[in-house]
Amino acid sequence: MRRADRLFQIVQHLHPERVTTAHDLAEELEVSERTIYRDIQDLSLSGVPITGEVGIGYRLLPGFQLPPLMFKEEELEALLLGARMVRAWTDKGLASAADQALQKIEHVIPDRMKHQLDNQDMIVPDFPMEGMAGEQLYIVRQAIKTQNKIEIDYTRADGKNSERVVHPLGLFYWGKVWTLVGWCELRNAFRHFRLDRMLSVTQRSENFELLEGRTLQDYLRDECGVDKF
Repeated sequence: MRRADRLFQIVQHLHPERVTTAHDLAEELEVSERTIYRDIQDLSLSGVPITGEVGIGYRLLPGFQLPPLMFKEEELEALLLGARMVRAWTDKGLASAADQALQKIEHVIPDRMKHQLDNQDMIVPDFPMEGMAGEQLYIVRQAIKTQNKIEIDYTRADGKNSERVVHPLGLFYWGKVWTLVGWCELRNAFRHFRLDRMLSVTQRSENFELLEGRTLQDYLRDECGVDKF
């Protein structure tokens, strides 16, 4: 977590009505109490009115509010809809991040717009992902970020099993299923794999290089006929 994000979350967790201990903040943000002490000191020096002391706890002085975000109603609606989609159709890690984003939005938007948070005019059904697709999504996402090869045990469309080593490049959501696009070492070509057909996914320690002709942009240009997606 970036330090700026952690400082923002500390202010979110502090309240004028109750004391919050450094221990509780450290557990919530998964850092040491020493880090919380330093962050509280820096927030105080920057003008955030925090009162309290080491060993007892901290609270915000009454009247302090974070500056409201200047969202238009449709901008806020778009953010809420997107967060609900992420929460419903991705893995637990992204779903948790979407929840945190919604909490941040709720904390800083003006009171006159808070009714939008409960707006259910546009509903996102929470359909469960088939099989192990949710767990596979998390593993594949991390492998894309770190450029690690993955090994997959895959059921093909004809029902036969196939084991592949893939350089994962990108994930596509088609309204029902997630598909991985990657460079397949067996076929020495781009291939795509449905996550709900993956019986297992293992991230290898071995990294891959983004060679010319084997990148996601190459796939989009050569296979999809677009320069960017």
